[in-house]
Parts: sequence; C-alpha cells; structure tokens
Amino acid sequence: MKIEDLDTPCILVDRRIAEANLARAQAYADEHRLPLRPHIKTHKLPLFAHRQIELGAIGITCQKIGEAEVMADAGITDIFIPYNILGRAKLQRLRVLHDRITLSVTADSETTVAGYGGYFADAGHPLPVLVECDTGAGRCGVQSQQEAVALARSIASRPGLRFDGLMTYPPRGQLAKVNEWLETAKAELARAGLEARRISSGGSPEFYSAAEVTAATEHRPGTYIYSDRMQVEHGLGSLSDCALTVLATVVSRPAPDRAVLDAGSKSLAADRCSAPGHGHIVEYPEAVVASLSEEHGVVDLSKCVRKPEVGERVRVIPNHVCVVSNLFDVVHISQDGETAEAVKVAARGRVR
Repeated sequence: MKIEDLDTPCILVDRRIAEANLARAQAYADEHRLPLRPHIKTHKLPLFAHRQIELGAIGITCQKIGEAEVMADAGITDIFIPYNILGRAKLQRLRVLHDRITLSVTADSETTVAGYGGYFADAGHPLPVLVECDTGAGRCGVQSQQEAVALARSIASRPGLRFDGLMTYPPRGQLAKVNEWLETAKAELARAGLEARRISSGGSPEFYSAAEVTAATEHRPGTYIYSDRMQVEHGLGSLSDCALTVLATVVSRPAPDRAVLDAGSKSLAADRCSAPGHGHIVEYPEAVVASLSEEHGVVDLSKCVRKPEVGERVRVIPNHVCVVSNLFDVVHISQDGETAEAVKVAARGRVR
C-alpha cells in the first residue's frame, strides 16, 4: 500500500530506523557482555520480538500475562513477567503458560509468593521467581536488602517455586547507587546461602550506560526500538532516531496561526514532557501541538514561517510512544518511505 493512500490518523513505522536502533543496542550489549531481554510493551508485535531474538536477545519481557500469551502463541519460548501476579484467574493462566514455555515472574510481598505457592507445587518443574527491589524509583519492590533476603527465603522454601534472583527498575541518574544496592543484596543473599542466579535491570533512558550496573546479569530495554520525545529528552539519541510517527491530516485552519489535526488524545495520548506540546511535527518543527481533545489536535503555528494547508498530511513524533502503540489495531511498516505493510498490533489491549 502506498503511504499517500493510507487513511489517517494511523501509525507509520520506519523499519530502517527501528532496525538501526535494535542493532545499535545489541552491539552495545554484546560489547559489554550484558544480555538483553527486551520489553515488548512498546511495539507489542511478534514480528519485532522475533527480530530482537534473532539479533541476540536471550528472551523477552512482558508486563502482563495477556501479552505473554500472545507472544507464546507466536512461538516465543522464554518470557519474563516482572509484575506481581495476584488472583485465581491470573494464577490459573500463569500455570498453563508455565507448562508451555520457559517462564519467570517477580514478587515483592509474602502475599504474592503465597499465591504462587498455592498454584505451583511441582518440585520437578518449579516456577522461577525473582524478588523485585525498589532501588530508588519509588514504584514496586522491597525496601531493603534484608527484606529481599526474607522474601527469597520464603520463595526457596516452597517446593513448586525456585528463587532465581533480583529484579529492579532503576531510577534515572543513580546507576552507582543502584549497583551498590544490588551488590549488597547479592552479598547478603550469599551469606544466607541463597544464590541470585539472575539480576535483572531495565529501562531505555540510560541504556547506553547500563553496563555501569555491573551487578546486573541482564537488561530489559523497551522504548529503544522506536524511541520518542521523552527518550530524546533523556539522552537516547535524537529525533531522527524516532521510528514511529502518527500520520495525521490537517482538517481545519480556522485562524492564521491555528491548525487542527484529525489526531487527538485517542491517537497521540495525553502524555506530556518538558518539550512543548503533545508531539513533534516533523514537517513543521516550529509548530506546537498545543492541546488535545478526543479527536482534535490543536496546533499553534505562530512561530512557523511556512504553514500547512487544509488537507495536508503531517507526521507527529509522540511524546510517549508506548501508549500510542496501544491505541491502534495496526501499524504500517515502511522500508522505502513510499509503501507500507499493515501489521496487526497483536498484544494491543492485553492489560490483564
């Protein structure tokens, strides 16, 4: 399909840029002997999950069981779910998935561990569980190394579970502190007779410094494949490294300095970053997507010398690309800038 014939709003992915992002990241990981376990939350596509593994990833990361089920159906055989999984329905699905693939999960409370223990009792096929650690990001995770040891003991005491190590989502700008936290936890576990086989860290913003966390045995970048405005602000490349754009049409020019796009919050999401507006318009970099309603993106053109006309199509780099991926049924992947292939976003909407 020719790009000029695509109906808007829609997602365009430049495969050459995505491939360059993947190759550059894998080369860094290989150079520093840091195995990658990419997070598929950004692209949600088996196509790219398989490509990441082809390039050298040891497996993938999924945030929810539904995502993991989609990827398992597509032939991915090693999946990590770094999320507290609670409730009968989810645990039953987890047990079925565990019988199909190599699966591992996390926990940061005794309640979560007890839930796993109630559904996994086969000592011959235990469920690997990592203890999630809060190393400063202030989200989930045990709050101290002592808590990590206590929870690891609980995991190890249950026949159907296997303590596998530690997992964290580190705060930005604190890699040395994160490394010290993990090294201390690893040492305390060893003193307790427990081995942290894996120490899993994650995130794209500081990926090209990830090797500084020497305690980590794997890294889970996600957004790096597409990048976005937020990642650029955090130092992950430039706008030219952003592989995904939202193709939109100018549907109104009600005033000389105002345009309206057919892409509102249902296409661009409402996430903000320190750069002005709700996205970067490639063809009009001085323009600001000033506000969004559900179906309208209002653009301030006051700083533009050249201004778009009604009917013109523009490409918008989102502030936060992961949310945008979840808003569309398909993405259109282009390799030549002229034609594109529609690919179903297979793990879209898998929030459970």
